[in-house]
Amino acid sequence: MKDHDVDTVTLTRAEYVALQEQIEEAEDLAAYWEAKAEGGEGVPDEYVGRILDGENLLKVFRDWRGLNQSELARKSGVHRVSIADIEAGRKTGSVHTLKKLADALNITIDDLV
Repeated sequence: MKDHDVDTVTLTRAEYVALQEQIEEAEDLAAYWEAKAEGGEGVPDEYVGRILDGENLLKVFRDWRGLNQSELARKSGVHRVSIADIEAGRKTGSVHTLKKLADALNITIDDLV
């Protein structure tokens, strides 16, 4: 095919961003239906709403599991101050730390990032 035979499309930045958002929504829906088909544990609506509102993921999942920071610290082996720092957004936590927290909460590390 010659270069002059190629069709091109020009989009405004706003149109491009809107398309990107639609792609992300479609990917999220596909992931939802895949998880549902696999019979995974569903997160209750109350906690999904908190996640969508931008609340710290570690705090939401810790609350969902009915643990306070000290209980999660004992269960995960991660110092309570580190948990508080991650929940407050002062630190992000290493992959090793997040893995320990995820294991203690019975979720995947992907759920925390």
